[in-house]
Amino acid sequence: MEFKLSKEQEMMQKMAKEFADKEIAPLSQEIDKTHKFPIELARKMGTLGLMGMMVEPAMGGAGCDTVCYTIAIEELARASAAVAIIASVNNSLVCYPLQKNATEDQKKSYLPDLASGKKLGSFGLTEPGAGTDAGSQATVAVKKDNEYILNGTKIFITNATNADTFIIFAMTDKAKGPKGISAFIVEKTFPGFSIGTVEELMGIRGSGQAELVMDNCRVPAGNLLGAEGAGFGIAMATLDSGRIGVAAQAVGIAQAALEECQRYAMEREQFGKPIGKFQAIQWMVADMATEIEAARLLVRKAAYAKDTQKRFSAEAAMAKLYASEMCMRVTVKAVQIHGGYGYTKDYLVERLIRDAKITEIYEGTSEVQRMVISGGLLK
Repeated sequence: MEFKLSKEQEMMQKMAKEFADKEIAPLSQEIDKTHKFPIELARKMGTLGLMGMMVEPAMGGAGCDTVCYTIAIEELARASAAVAIIASVNNSLVCYPLQKNATEDQKKSYLPDLASGKKLGSFGLTEPGAGTDAGSQATVAVKKDNEYILNGTKIFITNATNADTFIIFAMTDKAKGPKGISAFIVEKTFPGFSIGTVEELMGIRGSGQAELVMDNCRVPAGNLLGAEGAGFGIAMATLDSGRIGVAAQAVGIAQAALEECQRYAMEREQFGKPIGKFQAIQWMVADMATEIEAARLLVRKAAYAKDTQKRFSAEAAMAKLYASEMCMRVTVKAVQIHGGYGYTKDYLVERLIRDAKITEIYEGTSEVQRMVISGGLLK
């Protein structure tokens, strides 16, 4: 296995890091404070190719591999976890399923604008009664003439407040259970579609999390994504892709925490010397750096598997499980190193620990990841 980044991957890292440092970092605390969706940053990311990184150039994308994608998401998350998940959702949960399942006409209609950042995408699977149990969809779709009529509610939907295009899952045949779920490409302008409650979140504030409401929402039959009944399979494959992005986000958050601790430990003095000279602090920093590097390698292995293998569920689940739990351990240590100051909003680590928690929850909880991993091992 080659651990050295290719020239293309190094260029992506440099570009993403420069953009994150110059454009995102100065706004990150304000985004967290106001919860305002950073639509201008989303548009800028589009012009840089960061919103359609793995989309083929013919469809307006950057044509990068998944390793490039994870490198970029990590750099974005180091500056702002909220901005990183905006890009991750557009790339992994919207562009990816369109690339894999859309007709040529659907691709031409949607991918160029999504990949360029002219439009923003969102993914609507979670419901009030269907979180981990995604197969228990209550949203229904009934075909009538040349349309599907959708009725139902989705919750905790990232990018919802500002998205133009949504991948929505609904039951077309309840008798078939998960095999009766279908996927649809829904535009915000479709009759009967609206944004409901906007969530007040603990972390990743500014990511546009909201409720989607479909009240006799009329969707053209031509906007069915894949075949009827293929929706659950599309959703699960898409979540595999999304887990790699979340894992990279977790690494980025943890890396930011480590860098803050490195600075603080050499500036903060107690008992006449920097606290970084005390073994207790040194060992915490050493453990943090080691865990981050281990998670980073798992993420890149999962990314490589996605690019080279037919199935990559286990690799994605392992990366997401370890990286997200590592991120929590690292950010807890970061607050501890900062002491009382770490518990105030004057220091970045306070935001980082709040941002970290969601990585253990969305795109499948840690418990779900363990189910996926063990399911492949205990057959």
